[in-house]
Amino acid sequence: MTPAPSATPVEGSGGLLLEIDGQIVPNYAATMVSFEEGDVVKGKVVRIDKDEVLVDIGYKAEGVIPSNELSIRKSVDPHEEVELEEEVDALVLTKEDAEGRLILSKKRARFEKAWRRIEVAADSGEPVEGSVIEVVKGGLILDLGVRGFLPASLVDIRRVHNLDEFMGQTLECKVIELNRSRNNVVLSRRAVLEEERKEVREQILGRLEPGQVVEGKISNIVDFGAFVDLDGIDGLIHISELSWSHVNHPSEVVAIGDTVRIKVLDIDRDRQRISLGLKQTQEDPWQRVINTHRGGDVLEGTVTKVVAFGAFVEILPGVEGLVHISELADHHVENPSEVVEPGSKLNVKILEIDEERRRLSLSIKRVEGQNMAMAGLGEQIAQAEGGGQQSAEAEEQAPPPTGQMADAFAAAAPAAEETPAEEALAEDAAVEEQPAETEAPSEEAPGKLPAEVEASEEADPAPVAEANGTTEEDPGEHQEGESVQERPDSPDDVDEAAGEGSSGDDAQTGESDQD
Repeated sequence: MTPAPSATPVEGSGGLLLEIDGQIVPNYAATMVSFEEGDVVKGKVVRIDKDEVLVDIGYKAEGVIPSNELSIRKSVDPHEEVELEEEVDALVLTKEDAEGRLILSKKRARFEKAWRRIEVAADSGEPVEGSVIEVVKGGLILDLGVRGFLPASLVDIRRVHNLDEFMGQTLECKVIELNRSRNNVVLSRRAVLEEERKEVREQILGRLEPGQVVEGKISNIVDFGAFVDLDGIDGLIHISELSWSHVNHPSEVVAIGDTVRIKVLDIDRDRQRISLGLKQTQEDPWQRVINTHRGGDVLEGTVTKVVAFGAFVEILPGVEGLVHISELADHHVENPSEVVEPGSKLNVKILEIDEERRRLSLSIKRVEGQNMAMAGLGEQIAQAEGGGQQSAEAEEQAPPPTGQMADAFAAAAPAAEETPAEEALAEDAAVEEQPAETEAPSEEAPGKLPAEVEASEEADPAPVAEANGTTEEDPGEHQEGESVQERPDSPDDVDEAAGEGSSGDDAQTGESDQD
């Protein structure tokens, strides 16, 4: 067996040339890259298609990078991710697939390199940079080589209302959470900004003093006040320091972005908090009251609020005084809303000016020549009229009598119409003066009305007299000096009278039976 010729690398060729039996030949094996799946290799882009990119890594065939392995972004265009002749890093996914191709991944090579870099930054506290590639619910997604999540509350020192304005921007953030098993990276841009402003804050706090008047921009509005940006540090204007007049919500006075002149009220250097006042830079209307008005002056005002103990009246913009319930009217007032109502204009008299407590005592009843209309009187009249209409409607809606009662009323109606009111009253009086007739009680047929009821209904003079409006005095009514107790007007007296009549009838009936 003939031994193989020995090959010696040519000096200075870097192993690419070999000397064999005195001849120099290329060393093709030296041009082949040795790698395994999972390794990261370098290559040069030689072709770009719409769905893949070909890369020469020095292997026997070009490697293929599918479009979904180019970037962590979704639906990317290969022409936007790489350029021809560009050197890229790629991770070997498969050395040879079913079609004999070498499959590579650019995004996974970046992921491995980026993850190592992020781990170092998380340990050292150094910030990392990434571009915003997506706006999601609750925050932003940054491309760090891996997908990093930046919560909305950590995007800026102040809350950001529109996250879309950060799309495409490169942001510097700190890594606050890292989990390799879940590929989870949480970032904070706010931490970077606060660290940058820390020195600025200290300079501002050292420069400011209580009593200074400075300018700032409204950065945020909350229910209890408004925050002002003082070139790097925020101060708070409490809602009570916004205006001399009552403020329901800070948005009534200021808006986000407004530039305002404010006065420094207090500084807490340990907690780095600044209390500001807006109304202190404006004219105090209370001083105007003290300088121009005295007790006894009569002014025009507007009722702003009605409470259980009186009413508040605004006499100047931002200045209110109290009219106590005892000073509302000359007569007794149970509820102040009986006399005044919010929005009504009236004259008031100054009783007392308390400069220290900044309070005004006013009076309405002591203003001469002022007639106060009863507030709510129209409503009371309307309620009374409504009650009368309801009673009338109730009478109209009363169901008519039915059955034998209807027949009795129908028989009584013509007789009542034929008898004049005066004659009916006279007959009624005569009937009352006559002694009760003694008649034997007769058994009534079932279902029929008693004869006494039919007779009384046939007469029925009283409703006619009332309907005609007669004022003739009923002889049966008591005369002057007569005791009401002597008349059997009450139901009990009527029953007693009826009982006496019945006993008398029974006695007479008994006598007739014996006869």
